[in-house]
Amino acid sequence: MTQPMEGMRMADTALLRLMTWLSPSFPVGAFSYSHGLEYAVEAGMVTGAKTLTAWLEDILVHGTGRADGILFAASWRACKADDDAAWRDVVEQGYAFAPSAELAMETRNQGAAFLKAVREIWPTEKLRHLENAVDRPIVYPVAVGGVCAVYDMALSKGLAAYLHGFIATLISAGVRLIPLGQTEALHVTAHLETRILGHAEAMTGTVLDELASSTPCADICSMHHETQTTRLFRS
Repeated sequence: MTQPMEGMRMADTALLRLMTWLSPSFPVGAFSYSHGLEYAVEAGMVTGAKTLTAWLEDILVHGTGRADGILFAASWRACKADDDAAWRDVVEQGYAFAPSAELAMETRNQGAAFLKAVREIWPTEKLRHLENAVDRPIVYPVAVGGVCAVYDMALSKGLAAYLHGFIATLISAGVRLIPLGQTEALHVTAHLETRILGHAEAMTGTVLDELASSTPCADICSMHHETQTTRLFRS
């Protein structure tokens, strides 16, 4: 019974650690970014639960959610295989891919904060090696994907948790910006559950050559946000 119990404890520890890393309380500053949603609300594109749901679904499936999913999966596989060349390629692609200055800042800052927190609390030589193998900032999905591989977490579970955290952060921003009631926000969350799981499963089978996004309206909103007069969020 000893070995099965030890396996269960390791799996339970991995689950709890994943929940901690992608919790709103984890110090990556996710609460301070709206991913262009702030301008979309000001411009009247997002006005309530229905339009917020549609906006987030597009971002998840066709925009940053797609790009992040591909980067996450490629990062996880490179780190799992101890392939430094592939890891550097993923880092380079992630660094170059952001469609606007604010979205680049958002993903780079969160990636750096995530790695700093994990490095200080759960240090390991392999994580230090990954950071030392590259000479530029590591964007958020690449950082989380790599760390999940380093700590032997399943790709499908890590990616689903990452995408859920990404969408949950934007729903929280919508609550403050629209404004949206808590119950309405839960309806949005519930509606997107199956989409998040299905999208995470689809993204686990992608390769880096498929890296793409097609949400120009959301990207343009993030650019307009750079010069928005009154702002609550950093992006």
